[in-house]
Amino acid sequence: MNAVIVDAVRTPSGKGKPGGQLSEVHPAELLSHVLRALVERTGVDPSLVDDVITGCVTQAGEQSLNIGRSAVLGAGFPEHVPATTIDRQCGSSQQATHFAAQGVLSGAYDVAIACGVESMSRLPIGAATLGQDVLGPAVARRYPDGLVNQGVSAEIIAARWKLTREDLDAYAARSHRLAAATAAAGGFAKEIVSVGVHGATGLVAEDETVRTGTTAERLADLRPSFADEVMSARFPDIDWRITPGNSSPLTDGASAVLIMNENKAQALGLRPRARFHSFAVTGSDPLLMLTGVIPATEKVLARAGLNLDDIDVYEVNEAFAPVPLAWQHEFDADPERLNPRGGAIALGHPLGASGTRLHTTLLNYLEATGGRYGLQTMCEGGGMANATIIERV
Repeated sequence: MNAVIVDAVRTPSGKGKPGGQLSEVHPAELLSHVLRALVERTGVDPSLVDDVITGCVTQAGEQSLNIGRSAVLGAGFPEHVPATTIDRQCGSSQQATHFAAQGVLSGAYDVAIACGVESMSRLPIGAATLGQDVLGPAVARRYPDGLVNQGVSAEIIAARWKLTREDLDAYAARSHRLAAATAAAGGFAKEIVSVGVHGATGLVAEDETVRTGTTAERLADLRPSFADEVMSARFPDIDWRITPGNSSPLTDGASAVLIMNENKAQALGLRPRARFHSFAVTGSDPLLMLTGVIPATEKVLARAGLNLDDIDVYEVNEAFAPVPLAWQHEFDADPERLNPRGGAIALGHPLGASGTRLHTTLLNYLEATGGRYGLQTMCEGGGMANATIIERV
């Protein structure tokens, strides 16, 4: 029995700040929108959905109280369709795809939806933890020097892998160039579902975070974001080279993937687009919390019985430019196969929605190019990473 992807959709990205193109949309409604789109595009009866597994990182305020369930009800699904909301930090909706597909493979589900949402304009990063000791005394004793935020972790990675400011800015400019070229060629049209916004004169249909014409030379003028007196004293060897330009932007967005038992899909007259081949998840050093993509990739390839040369495209989430660059260095990976339609630096990183967003882009690229295998991996706060291999069918 195979767990297959029948469809995958996402909203366009919105800048995650007041005035961003999706900032007036309640996050539950944003997620409801992609759930409705899945059933409208495929014709599947929503009453057949066994579970909706939702990724969301900032589960506070408008994103609290199991936003997955709110979105299911808002989408008009029957009341008997359940939902749950999970948090594996940036990999939350990628983990949702794992749970949904594994539920299908185990026989617990016939039909499931994995999805994710984050409105960073309405709930800024850290809103759920402001002023709170979220780690507790035992973690403080284990790491007496203290942990750091993800930006500082990215700085440590850049220093350890000897990535220059020029390397990082050139990679960031590449992300925007590839994303802009893909958009201009209509490459995102199949995955984006337009969003109606109250007060807007038309539908929002294009990614707001892609900056056409971005160059490394322009990015070089930006100042580092994470240098301060305390961190500079703690890490005197860091040159401080992480800027808003070589980091993913704050983003609003939602995305969703319809996953089924292959036999069920065929019985419903639906064509599977890809099957889940292999899964992996791992913990990693919480100080270098963004390097988990390396052991996660090793683990998923070993489970798949494949090597990187077998993989036609790799989606490595661009939380910060050092992440895909360090990953590429460790695997001596073909740069042409790495994030070939741009990544989160250009397309945005709506935290809980990013995993299923990467799935949509990965799936559509495989179909457009005739590739067979795609690998996706995502670094996660606290030192973790997911990795997934899908096979086009």
